[in-house]
Amino acid sequence: MRPLKHGYTNSTLGDGAVVEKTYEGPDADLRLRREHTLLTRLQDQLPVPPVRAATTATLTLGFMAGVPGQELLEAQPAAVLASCGELLRRIHMVAPDVLTAGGHEAGKALVHGDFGPNNVLLNPDSLEVTAIVDWEFAHLGAPVEDLAWCEWIVRMHHPGCVHALDHFFRAYGGQVPTWADRRAAMLARCEQLRQFCHRWDANGPGMRQWQERIAMTASWSE
Repeated sequence: MRPLKHGYTNSTLGDGAVVEKTYEGPDADLRLRREHTLLTRLQDQLPVPPVRAATTATLTLGFMAGVPGQELLEAQPAAVLASCGELLRRIHMVAPDVLTAGGHEAGKALVHGDFGPNNVLLNPDSLEVTAIVDWEFAHLGAPVEDLAWCEWIVRMHHPGCVHALDHFFRAYGGQVPTWADRRAAMLARCEQLRQFCHRWDANGPGMRQWQERIAMTASWSE
């Protein structure tokens, strides 16, 4: 087993056959249970990794072929973001009761919670989606949360690809939320992650990083 690239919150190891994800930080048990539930229930609806085993701290998942979209984005931004948009539309069309047994508020959808090319695996030749991973922050919420966070990932980490975001929104379909609503959703998620880091280590580097990112996000214009 060796560490996999692009794992930021948890310890993620793989050997080409399985991936072991050990949850760390605040609410680790809750995040594990949520991801376990969704990966089990979404098997026939979306391309997600199968659960091979579970403990109180670790999920063992079947390996999914593909390259993280963030590694392909710079070379083919329009095609990668179009694939992300089509996938996100499919996610938001999933019945909300996949996450809850009871009712839900009108207008709420299944929100991935950390959606972006970093969590989408693609066939490097066709750029077709092979998997969507990291469901630990999923919840029922407003679709703009995922739309805005994908945009935030591009603006923060791939600023040279911002021009291709139109392909993302066009592939998703429907009316694009206003810039004010998208930026508000970005700032709300940044604040949630700042609070997450504060609970983990109040004086750690994560706190400072997210404070800086909040300030940067607030300064953006469309």
